[in-house]
Amino acid sequence: MSLDSDAEYGVRPRIWFAVYQVLWHLLLPMAFVRLAWRSRHAFSYLHHIPERLGFGYSKPITQGSIWIHAVSVGETRAAQPLIEAYLARGELILLTHMTLNGRRTGKQLFGKAISTGQIRQIYLPYDLCWAVENFLSVFKPKFGLFMETEAWPTVVFRCAEIGLPLFLVNARLSERSARRVNRFGKAGRALFQAFSGILAQTEFDAQRYRNLGVRNIDIVGNLKFDVPLDASLVKQGSVWQRDLHASKRLMVCAASTRDGEEEIILKAWKGLLLNNAFEVRPLLCLVPRHPERFTEVAEKINTTGLKFRRRTEWTVIPNKCDGLDIILGDSMGEMPLYYSASDLVVMGGSLLPFGGQNLIEACAAGCPVLLGEHTYNFQQAALDAITAGAAKRIKGDLILGEPIALMEALKALLLNSAELSKMSKAAKAYSLEHQGATKRILAALDQQINFN
Repeated sequence: MSLDSDAEYGVRPRIWFAVYQVLWHLLLPMAFVRLAWRSRHAFSYLHHIPERLGFGYSKPITQGSIWIHAVSVGETRAAQPLIEAYLARGELILLTHMTLNGRRTGKQLFGKAISTGQIRQIYLPYDLCWAVENFLSVFKPKFGLFMETEAWPTVVFRCAEIGLPLFLVNARLSERSARRVNRFGKAGRALFQAFSGILAQTEFDAQRYRNLGVRNIDIVGNLKFDVPLDASLVKQGSVWQRDLHASKRLMVCAASTRDGEEEIILKAWKGLLLNNAFEVRPLLCLVPRHPERFTEVAEKINTTGLKFRRRTEWTVIPNKCDGLDIILGDSMGEMPLYYSASDLVVMGGSLLPFGGQNLIEACAAGCPVLLGEHTYNFQQAALDAITAGAAKRIKGDLILGEPIALMEALKALLLNSAELSKMSKAAKAYSLEHQGATKRILAALDQQINFN
């Protein structure tokens, strides 16, 4: 296959790709400045720098692994059932990430397999020709799986050129992202055409890939329905909820919130408490999506005058949290605990135009979900959850920061225990009904790899 043809299916567009490489080299110093800036909060951002350039691999290299790329936390958690299935087959896994939190999550989930050498965990190098070339020549994986939305041009085109099968798995493509790809014309479409195959979550996603000219597409469902909840965290959360309920106290979890959403939530919560509609004041557990924002969000809570504590200030959470209006969930990996303790979830990323966050984990814990208008990253999951009665959409636009619509939605549900109970049962049923993506993905990949 030619390296610079503009005409052949799935080959890197020559002029566009040359410009892309020049820009990457020019911006490379800024990438390291960004890592240095982030290291103010966690020095680990400066660890493994050579890996980001495609070299410095200190341990003995095992070639012929299955390469799975999970950019950050959400993708790593989504990959868990697939990785565990391959580990059960005795396969070796090369697990790559782009973010520190993704790497931490991988270590948390697969620590035993990493320690025994069945999983090798590293950073995917920056998308520079020489870095990618060295990475591929060192590890020589037998095939690669990119999770959800990742499509780095240098990696994708180079794998196509050397005949290394590379699949986009659990793939999703929002309407907004599809428009963005189309702005690049033939270059953007060629990027997705260069994958060996795309295993899409839904028909919505599959059709958008077809519109980009992709031919090899399977619809397999969403891996996130197969992700198991940590049983010990679920147990802790259930005990916490039981104690809260004993004092007739309800808890709402505002999960994976993004910048600008906390102000809306805090205004709504303060208004709700001042409304005096409750015999016992409910409790809010506010969990920002990005750990580096924990301190910033704590300062925002402080300005409201409401009483709060950080989760990390307790070894064991007080059973009733008497005297508190808010808990700041500033711990990592404890979402199953928060969901299992809560009576209702407000899903972050959906109140403002961020596209929404994963509502599936909350439903698996039997927690009803309130969604804003902006769920384009989880279009099918949101529609299905609403149809199943597991979720409700907030009626009213929150983009101007007005909390009234959210406040009214919270009040209506928290004062209706029968509706909450009904939604909780529907949430569990919904999460169980949509399981099975792991088996379908394995079957599709087995067929594709054997066929190739």
